Order: sequence, then structure tokens, then C-alpha cells
Amino acid sequence: MTVKETCLKAKENLTAISLASEEDMNKMLAAAAAALREQAPLIIAENAKDVQNCTRGAQFADRLMLDEKRIDGIAEGLEQLIKLHCPVGEVLEERTLYNGLLLRRVRVPLGVLGIIYEARPNVTADAIGLSIKSGNAVVLRGSKDAILSNRAVTKVIKDAIRAAGYNPEFIQLIEDTTHEGATQFMRMNGIVDVLIPRGGAGLIRNAVENATVPVIETGTGNCHVYFEKSADLSKGIPILINAKTQRTSVCNACESLLLDSEIAEKHLAQIVSALRDKNVEIVACEECRKILPDLAPATEEDYYKEYLDLKISVKVVHGVDEAIAHINKYGTHHSDSIITEDKAAAEKFLNEVDSAAVYVNASTRFTDGFQFGLGAEMGISTQKLHARGPMGLKELTSYKYQVVGNGQIRN
Repeated sequence: MTVKETCLKAKENLTAISLASEEDMNKMLAAAAAALREQAPLIIAENAKDVQNCTRGAQFADRLMLDEKRIDGIAEGLEQLIKLHCPVGEVLEERTLYNGLLLRRVRVPLGVLGIIYEARPNVTADAIGLSIKSGNAVVLRGSKDAILSNRAVTKVIKDAIRAAGYNPEFIQLIEDTTHEGATQFMRMNGIVDVLIPRGGAGLIRNAVENATVPVIETGTGNCHVYFEKSADLSKGIPILINAKTQRTSVCNACESLLLDSEIAEKHLAQIVSALRDKNVEIVACEECRKILPDLAPATEEDYYKEYLDLKISVKVVHGVDEAIAHINKYGTHHSDSIITEDKAAAEKFLNEVDSAAVYVNASTRFTDGFQFGLGAEMGISTQKLHARGPMGLKELTSYKYQVVGNGQIRN
């Protein structure tokens, strides 16, 4: 099918999910989760071909790879969605107007979601699961690097939904992985209601600049950890190591470390040693290099950089105000954390850092739909309209007004 035909097929089958009961949604999700586990060998075999064909380095291959543990995690995410309340039909507001009209504002699905993404085939299942529980049709367009994996995951889920007695054709996968196909997808006005890009800065910029379908921008992650002068290093260093190295190829990994001047003077060597023990490459400001001359110099570009690798920039700041200013200038408004024992500094950081998720004494790696109890997520939105942070079920709905009268006319 062409890109347009694929999108139209999802739209034509929208009511198969938008009018489904929550019980039916849950049965679809349960069938999909069971099938993913049962068919894991088939999915892993197809995924292995994608990984073998990957020529974009080890970090990219890690994002691409599926094994039994990751597939089980994907299935668990679908099962977590079963436990969550479907937001569709929720009455947000109800009141009677001066003229006797009953006015209700009610949650409704967005319609046809377009998801364009790179590498990670887990996004395929996450997007399908979230679409099911929020009553949306979904059109998936992954990159050519993961086409076999995406095809396998989509087929397993659709076959399971069909076997459970439901129409799965509200789920569609675009198999055209050309640049032209991506551009066509971004311009499916009147068919696709919302486009959500998930991937690197290039993909997101391309969608924002070229799409005519409304875009919810999911951001890149230049995430910061800031050691304020009262920081407890017994907490801070494990948090930093987790945020930087637990998984480097994800958007909520720490890319920039800020150190209060007092912390740098006393503890820079200890912090650097902990990072180097994990094979992290360090580039640092001149103040750091005066303390440890063997550190490589950081450029202005480094402070803006999302490395997605075992590399970090380090900069000395003088107080919480300077740290906040640095984060708001160089960061991507994703996730940032302060390590502090000072409640006033913590409160100031929480209130003034302009990011989707702001932490005190915790790893930035928690910015995740599964970790936030949202099931899976459609992405981490770093914009302010209409969703921000991990996009779960409620973020995949809009609302409409229902007005009930008894013969009222307007004078």
C-alpha cells in the first residue's frame, strides 16, 4: 500500500477502537502481551537481522536490539495499561448555563495518531498499546534500520487482536522507509490528526519544519545533574553514575554535570574518578582544568550536546542561580536534577528550572512513562502545548463539548 492508502485504512477503521468499551480494550491488550511473549523467538529472529545489518555503531545497535528480557518488559508495559483507567468519556466539567442548557466537557480520543520514529522497535508495541487504551487509531512509521523488527511486532499484535475477535485494522505500519515516504506521511492533513516524532534531533527538527499535520514535539535530552554546595556525595555520585551510564543511548540520560565551586575544589578528583571507572570520557571547563589539568577542554558546543554515549561535559558554577541559568540556556527542557541537602536551594531549583521533569536527589533516568506509572509512553514532550513530559493516556486525548437543551434558541 502507498503511504496515503495506509493512513486512510487506519482512519477508515478508527471506530473499531474509538467506540470500543474499556473491557474490550483490555482484552486486546492482554492478547497482545501474551502473544509478544509467545512469539518472542520469531520477533528476536527478525530483530537479529536488523541488528546484523546495522552500520551505525554500538550505541545505535543497543537501541535497536530486542531480547527476551526487553520483550517481556514491553509485554509488562501493555499489562500495566490494563490496570489504568481509560480516560475516554471522562467528564471534565459539567454545569447548567443561565439559559438552562446543560454543558459537559468530555474527554475524547485525538483520532488518528501518526508516530514517526527511529531504531527502537519497542516503540512499535508501546504506541499500539497506548493507542488501544486511549481509543486512537495509529499509523506507525519506523526507520529502515528496524523495518523487519517493526513488521514482526506489528503482525504479532494484530494477529493476536484478530484471534481475540476484534478488528485490528486501526493499527497500520508504513513499510515505505524512504525520505519521500516520510515527507508524504508528515503531510497527511485530514487523515492523520496528530504527528508525534520520536528519535534524534534531526528527525524531530525535520518533522517540526516539514510537517503540515500538527506536531507534538518530543525533545532531545541534554539532561543535567547539578551538585549544589551542600550535596551529599554518598547520594550524589551513585545518582550521577546511574543517570550517565545505566543506559547511555536514551533521552533521559545525563549529558552535562554542573559542580558548585566548593564541590569542585574539594571533590572534583573523586567525581572524575567515579566517572572514569565507568569509562566515561570527560570534557571540562577551564576552572575544572585548573584543578585537574589532564581533563580535556570543553567547547561551547559541548554544553549544548546530547552525546548518547559514554561522554559528559563538566562545568563549575557559582551558586544555584548560575546553575539554573546555565540549564535554562543550554538544556533541552527535558530532565534535570539537583543534588542538595539545602531545602531552599531544592525549592528554587524545582520552581525555576524550565524543564518537563525536575528532580531533587534522584536520577534523571526516571523520566519514563513506565516509571511514572503511566504504562508505556508515546514520548517525552518538551514543548508546552498540549502535553509536557511523558505522554500517557490522558495526553493522547482531547475533549469536546456536549450540550443538552430542551428547545432553547438564541435571541
